[in-house]
Amino acid sequence: MSITGPDRAWPRTDADDELRLQWEFLAFLRATALIKTAGLTPAQATETPLTTSPLMSVLGLVKHLTAVERYWLTRVAGGAEEPMLWEPDDVHAEWRLGPADTLTAVTAAYRDEWALAERAMAGLRAGDPARADPDRTVRWTLTHVIQETARHVGHLDILREHLDGTTGE
Repeated sequence: MSITGPDRAWPRTDADDELRLQWEFLAFLRATALIKTAGLTPAQATETPLTTSPLMSVLGLVKHLTAVERYWLTRVAGGAEEPMLWEPDDVHAEWRLGPADTLTAVTAAYRDEWALAERAMAGLRAGDPARADPDRTVRWTLTHVIQETARHVGHLDILREHLDGTTGE
């Protein structure tokens, strides 16, 4: 079975701008995450089939990725004073799903966060200090989000294959 979703393109191979390359890799991974949600039923999107990870669902992963971008890109790197999307005292809060967490709502919130993060970080260069944490650079912060997104896209691969047998990027 093949799934489709948002347009996605590999980063240019003639990259000469580090920050542009990082944004292109993140865009590729973001699109891949959304492709993994395409065609799922509401029940499949919320199913938690891995007994060792009882909160890990496709929608829970996308909610988590939204919270990761809000914290690291929008707030830390960009310095925007947007509300947190996770509870400091509950490391699993953003993984839990509520009645409003539909496939449409969760994927729309993820897309909205991309624009928010990119606006918050506009004008920053790779070596600049993060606006809310000068001990970290923009380079470090963006790389952290790329690795976190890539790791969770791998989880989405496993979930999707388990849910309906769909494999591939």
